Amino acid sequence: MRAQLLEQMQAGELPAGTRLPTVRHLAADLGVAPGTVARAYKELEAIGAIETRGRNGTVVAWSTDAGERRVQELAAQLVQVSRENDVPADRVRALVDGALARSTTTG
Repeated sequence: MRAQLLEQMQAGELPAGTRLPTVRHLAADLGVAPGTVARAYKELEAIGAIETRGRNGTVVAWSTDAGERRVQELAAQLVQVSRENDVPADRVRALVDGALARSTTTG
């Protein structure tokens, strides 16, 4: 199961940021014990391929590109800081869009 999920990540079928099913849901879909899925998720998390965000679920963290991985890390930090400071998601998007627009005009 772990190898299959990694293959899907490498092939781009499960791109970074994709939310994975819950342990119980995937176990039920595959007809395996929840412990089997939990162990696979734990192993994937240990190598940095996925990230468990508590009540927000488990997402693919693996990317083939080191630069993209860094941007993912920074995006996760941005989300955390924006939530801590009650900045709405649409405002965060506008700020990021503005920063991107400025970076293309300034080189």
